[in-house]
Amino acid sequence: MTGRLRAPTGRYGGKTAAERQAERRGRFLDAALKLFGGTPGYRGTTVAALCEAAGLSTRQFYEEFRTLEDVLAALHLRVNDWAEEAVVAAFAAAAAGLPLAERVTVIFRAYAGNVTADPSRIRITFVEIVGVSPRLEEQRLARRARWIELICAEATAAVERGEAAPRDYRLAATAFIGSVNGLLHDWTAGWVDATLDEVVDELVRQLLGILRPPGWVPEGR
Repeated sequence: MTGRLRAPTGRYGGKTAAERQAERRGRFLDAALKLFGGTPGYRGTTVAALCEAAGLSTRQFYEEFRTLEDVLAALHLRVNDWAEEAVVAAFAAAAAGLPLAERVTVIFRAYAGNVTADPSRIRITFVEIVGVSPRLEEQRLARRARWIELICAEATAAVERGEAAPRDYRLAATAFIGSVNGLLHDWTAGWVDATLDEVVDELVRQLLGILRPPGWVPEGR
């Protein structure tokens, strides 16, 4: 023999096995966003229908997921990650250093703009995920807890700057996140006659009312 056999690189069509797997998974999640977040919804979707929408086979589905519930779980995390990334980016680009009211407005406009950019995201986050199983309820509440932590962290920072009243904000933040979720869902469903900017302004007023209750005066004023 004049040469050696090369070890397989794992590439096919210029992509590694990991890249192909990520692409397949992405196609399943993109298809699930349309089906779970639209018609027929998660409970009305079959594995066969999801595979057809993704343009992939059932064999490929079971290489990536065990059940449709696993797809919903992954999709729920993906949608929440998009919103969280939008908030972090907005804070880094524009909100840092602004007075409290302006900073909160920038953050909520970024969040609301992201989750309402596609009505399917709202339905995945606030409708389809609810009551599916104990596992998904735990995941849903865990992701909600992350948003509560974000509000509490912002409140704590505002207190340290003298922009908000000192108190334990966990209960108030939990109630406020419920208001955010409910209002954005109802607005997306067409039950609230307002523009998205008006919805954001209302949420900002509610949060500022929590951070700056009637009668509270910043120190030194």
